[in-house]
Amino acid sequence: MDDILRRETHSSRAVPSIIAAVLVAALCGYALLETAVRAFGQPPWLVDPETAAEQLVALPGGVPPLLLGALGAVLAMAGLYFFLYAVLPGRRARHVLRDPRAAVVVDDEVIASALARRARVAVNVSQEQVMVTVSRQHVDVSVRPTSGVPLKPDAVRAAVESELRDMGLHPAPDVRITVAPSGVIGA
Repeated sequence: MDDILRRETHSSRAVPSIIAAVLVAALCGYALLETAVRAFGQPPWLVDPETAAEQLVALPGGVPPLLLGALGAVLAMAGLYFFLYAVLPGRRARHVLRDPRAAVVVDDEVIASALARRARVAVNVSQEQVMVTVSRQHVDVSVRPTSGVPLKPDAVRAAVESELRDMGLHPAPDVRITVAPSGVIGA
């Protein structure tokens, strides 16, 4: 069951792996083609491997600095893309609800909607006055009070934390409450 939950909460590394494999295979296939063409004494298809190696050793001579810089930037960005995909955890915006009988994975937007409803009911404000953002470690609740009606942040916190306890999220995020200094008129 843990393998299923991990698969659902973490993004796959298949796409970058396939891209890297295709690029390496294409480069090796091209090198093999050029080497075979040279072995048969034919003219090179695109670039003679020996000439390409000599030009690579002679860099940066004869290459405009702007082109060399642009090529270096493209290669650095590609390297950074593959490096970050390999190192970063790749978590999806989902949480696990602990249940002994089933694997339950809930999207963070669904959790945010439930928490916003609970906070809205707790302090008696309209739907537009509450905004909830759920991340892996935090739940940020922003509330704009109705003008002239005092709002108790502790009531919002208690309602949101109660809902989180009822959900049984894993990992359990911390709750941060923000009350806007200005209110909404006539809500």
